[in-house]
Amino acid sequence: MNTPPTLLAVLVSQADRSHAEIVAGFHACAREHREDAAITVRTLRRWINGQVRTQARPAQRRVARHYWGFPMARLLAPAEPGQLDATSKSQDIRRNPPPDGQTTERRMVMSIRRTTRFVSHAEATNAGPETIEMLRDEMTRLANAYIRDPVTDLLGDLVVLQDNVFSLLEGKQKPAQSGDLYVIAGIVSGMLAKACHDVGRPVDAMTHTRTMYVCAETARHQPMQAWARGQQALTAYWVGRHEEAARFASYGTAIIGNHAGTVAAWLPALEARALARLNRPEPARDAVRRAAELRERIEPDDLDFIGGMFTFPLAKQRYYAAGALVHLDGGEAEAATEATSALELFTGGDYRSFSDEAGSHGELALARVHAGDLDGANDAMTGILALEPNRRILGLVATVNRVHHALRDPRFFASPVARDLRDEIEAYSRLPASAVAD
Repeated sequence: MNTPPTLLAVLVSQADRSHAEIVAGFHACAREHREDAAITVRTLRRWINGQVRTQARPAQRRVARHYWGFPMARLLAPAEPGQLDATSKSQDIRRNPPPDGQTTERRMVMSIRRTTRFVSHAEATNAGPETIEMLRDEMTRLANAYIRDPVTDLLGDLVVLQDNVFSLLEGKQKPAQSGDLYVIAGIVSGMLAKACHDVGRPVDAMTHTRTMYVCAETARHQPMQAWARGQQALTAYWVGRHEEAARFASYGTAIIGNHAGTVAAWLPALEARALARLNRPEPARDAVRRAAELRERIEPDDLDFIGGMFTFPLAKQRYYAAGALVHLDGGEAEAATEATSALELFTGGDYRSFSDEAGSHGELALARVHAGDLDGANDAMTGILALEPNRRILGLVATVNRVHHALRDPRFFASPVARDLRDEIEAYSRLPASAVAD
């Protein structure tokens, strides 16, 4: 005898939306109702099948009731024959569709993909100039979207773009066009490295970064080679391998030489944070100074013209300086100054990165905790704790956990502000971006 489907299975089957779109709608509903709740596609499928071993969290149950119009217990129970009439069958699941702008943008992206494939076949060579230009445009779009949008929204597009470029490189084209394709392949691999890093997959991140380095080496693109070493340093730093992080950053500096793009300032800034965590105050301060000196002679290169995650603006440099100084004895005042300056530059400038701004709030909070200013730390943490789960990338979770560790100092044990802030951080860390990735 067949088991009757759950009510949720009926609602989902009657909706003309994919599981990923339904999950996105659930997250939108959670934000609308100010709930800290998220699910993955895997979780949704378990609910659909009634395969629930542990009860959903209270916040998930509340959002589910708002989203589908039924309590969780009813959603997971077998549907009753004839329960839903023709007009109500998909009413509840359609309540929170993705915004029209997102749907339109998604359709446009798919159209561009299809156009790129067509042009690549229509041109006389495997990858003519028009194909390369289209690929470059998509690469640039994603590099700039990365600092604004959740990584989980971009990962699919990055994988498709990398596959398209690799497929073209496996064919035949003129040497100059091969060079262009290797540059694009390297840039896209770098974005995938950062994406893997952000969702807590450091081994995969290192694999993609090595691919980037090989592409850069083949294309004889030194700034990209240096950027790859910087990404390796970044990945090592946020998983606690600080000696390795400092070493990779110094490798990148050796590669870049006298190059004047912003990647030249990024590398010593990366090194400064790693050296500070290794409790090497003088070398760390020297690296901060070197980054500042290099800033004075910056001349934008092709990585800077891509923009987004491939440029290192002054606001981000201030954020990195704060991240180094906050770990040095007596450096909390300097760190607070640098973090405050970073936030002012982010607010008033053209470069807006949700993760860098949130990270600056985190470093400011840590500096204030070190200074004993718990109310100030609590205010600063608002800018990072307010992020939706799909924006809680690895580095930000690590940042708030450092604040949590600092709040465990015995001098704060009796403070209700410290206790409440620790509780908020623990709730935040339980639901990182990796938990909502498909």
